[in-house]
Amino acid sequence: MTGPAAPRVVIADDQALVRTGFGMILTADGIDVVAEAADGEQAVEAVRRTRPDLVLMDVRMPGVDGLEATRRILSGDVVPDPPPRVLILTTYDLDRYVYAALTAGASGFLLKDVTPEHLVAAVRLARSGDALLAPAITRRLVERFVSQDTRTAALHRDLSVLTPREAEVLQAVGTGLSNAELAERFTLSEATVKTHVARILSKLRLRDRAQAVVVAYETGLITPGAGDR
Repeated sequence: MTGPAAPRVVIADDQALVRTGFGMILTADGIDVVAEAADGEQAVEAVRRTRPDLVLMDVRMPGVDGLEATRRILSGDVVPDPPPRVLILTTYDLDRYVYAALTAGASGFLLKDVTPEHLVAAVRLARSGDALLAPAITRRLVERFVSQDTRTAALHRDLSVLTPREAEVLQAVGTGLSNAELAERFTLSEATVKTHVARILSKLRLRDRAQAVVVAYETGLITPGAGDR
């Protein structure tokens, strides 16, 4: 039996050295880099042309930046559903642009000084649909920029549509736990955990697990500075 096909990736970064270096690392591990882009406009066109599984997107680029490109790609207007997953590339973890990209549906982010091993693992993990959310970094990022004011919240949602168990799972997802860690915490199978997470995303109209982390904070399930209640 053959394993899953290698993910097809577009790399979008205005620095040629970053594109080349990341491309060499991924290609050496059997991951197919189908296109490169030097700005957001090129990234959108590359996605339209190649229909990749994943985009590595620099958040700060000239012209159309990575945030706007992410919004366009995930809008469903560039390629038919499902659109590719987007991982944001950034120099600084506490970046408002990164936070905005997560609320727009990006699946996570990577610092540009990531090790080759972590880069490859992150690309394969994001393609599989699991979270790419380093708990400590993500928590600092969300706590820095999140708003619990419904007038300014980016993704405020009504949690009354969730069952009590789903609310518990959402709270745990907000702390950055993986499916395996959720299964251990709630004494459930990973398949059951995946079902709970899928229902949460569907009921709250969230594109990605990263958005669920934001919602857990914005709705007060998790209090900034206090971790999970």
